[in-house]
Amino acid sequence: MFTEHQHFIAVDWGTSHLRAYLCLAEANKPLTVLEQGNNVGVKKIITDFETTLMDSVAPWAARFGQLPILMIGQIGSSIGWKETQYLACPISPTEVISAGTRFHCQGHQVTIYPGLRCQLHNHLHDSMRGEEFHLLGWLAMAPQHLQGRHLVCLPGTHTKWVLIEDGKVMLFKTALTGELYDLLSSNSVLIQEKVSDLAFDFDAFIQGADFSLSSATDNFAHGLYSVRSKQLFEGYTTKQAHAYLSGLLIGCDVRAAKHATEWQLTQLSSVAIIGPPHLSLCFAKALNFCNINTTLWDVTEATLAGFNMVYQQAIKTSND
Repeated sequence: MFTEHQHFIAVDWGTSHLRAYLCLAEANKPLTVLEQGNNVGVKKIITDFETTLMDSVAPWAARFGQLPILMIGQIGSSIGWKETQYLACPISPTEVISAGTRFHCQGHQVTIYPGLRCQLHNHLHDSMRGEEFHLLGWLAMAPQHLQGRHLVCLPGTHTKWVLIEDGKVMLFKTALTGELYDLLSSNSVLIQEKVSDLAFDFDAFIQGADFSLSSATDNFAHGLYSVRSKQLFEGYTTKQAHAYLSGLLIGCDVRAAKHATEWQLTQLSSVAIIGPPHLSLCFAKALNFCNINTTLWDVTEATLAGFNMVYQQAIKTSND
């Protein structure tokens, strides 16, 4: 499938967005991204999956011909194109590489990689698709990540908290933090207007996070209404209300992680956060508020490092 000097296309295709990367890979070297393209997510396509994908990669196919296409995310789910399995934890993310579903599409060899699943101590189940490549890349980015116990936070629409031991994903927990923010800020009585991320008010965010993190009891439902009451009686602007709501929700998420029975947060030296810059900073501030150290990792860099692991393992296998 791969040669020593190889162009290929990496696609992270989630519910809302398709992000495609034209990559140049070489043995024992970091991945080079030559170009990037974007399209709609699996829940927003107008035509069909094949047409959407081919439209996204058409300029690259015209220049380089039929290239390998590697895909992760919801495109491999029950609402996607080709449903792939969920691999059970504990598991090394490298095991995902050999479990892809392969097929041909207009001459391109396409591979969709599976997700992960786990069962928690309370017997509830959890799942992820796409984030396993973020973890695969993060593990490859520093040798110390493969040793010892780590807690990784993957903030997003569905935030993941992942326990890793000696390079294996032991279990993970999902919080609908981002989705709740979207629903409550757009479809509830709490806030009437939208604002841009550029207007984010970190002082209001910290007030919201403090409310959740300092609570002696779980008063999430009652606390939510303070988003509206602060606008009515304390002069909060729409900008402040959005940030305060974000703080409330992220504070609740961090509070749950702090008291999780699956790990002891105070016994870990730090929490690794892999996400987009703004969200990662918000989670870092909430964790730092609890005197928990954090390290921040760019989600795109981690994802592409994960795709590079696929290439490097394929080259190694072909040379053995």
